Amino acid sequence: MNQQLRAIAGLDRVIHEPGRLMIVAQLAGVKECDFLYMMRQTELSKGNLSSHLARLEKAGYVEIEKTYRGKVPMTLLRLMPGGRTAFANYLKDLNNVR
Repeated sequence: MNQQLRAIAGLDRVIHEPGRLMIVAQLAGVKECDFLYMMRQTELSKGNLSSHLARLEKAGYVEIEKTYRGKVPMTLLRLMPGGRTAFANYLKDLNNVR
């Protein structure tokens, strides 16, 4: 296997999936956001977004907080320090794929 293929194979598979990459990239630019904002930004369905967020939460990359704004339920999303590090490493590794 050539060096370029090895570099591609070494990318973080949790982040590399397009839906999760959109989520992590969006969260990297903000302190936090709510579920509906993320759904609008990524254009993912509720179910698809929930599934990707669950995978990112399981990996320790994203924190999901269920709360209320007044009486309205709200889900807040934050990129955890490990997620920020993983995203930075992913971008560095992606740059090395040439």
